[in-house]
Amino acid sequence: MESHAVIRALGALAQEHRLAVFRLLVQAGPDGLPAGALSEAVGLPASSMSFHLAQLSHAGLVGQRRQGRSIIYSADFAAMNALMAYMTENCCGGAPCVTATACC
Repeated sequence: MESHAVIRALGALAQEHRLAVFRLLVQAGPDGLPAGALSEAVGLPASSMSFHLAQLSHAGLVGQRRQGRSIIYSADFAAMNALMAYMTENCCGGAPCVTATACC
């Protein structure tokens, strides 16, 4: 993953509502959730939810598909895994990490 994509993804997640939405989508798995359900779960109006979903989509963290009259959003697990791999690539200076405290 290139640094500009990492910055875009982290920037998208650095907002309370977008982080909550992304976590919900990760929990939902590949089936995803409709925008209305996300809006209700986070307590945001539809217009605000649309803005936040667009930011996550622009960052490459979520995908969307039409299902009937609904748009279903789902986490892009490949992008999430690439972001996590980038963040932990040099963890523990190349030594195998046994526990979180081992890196400290």
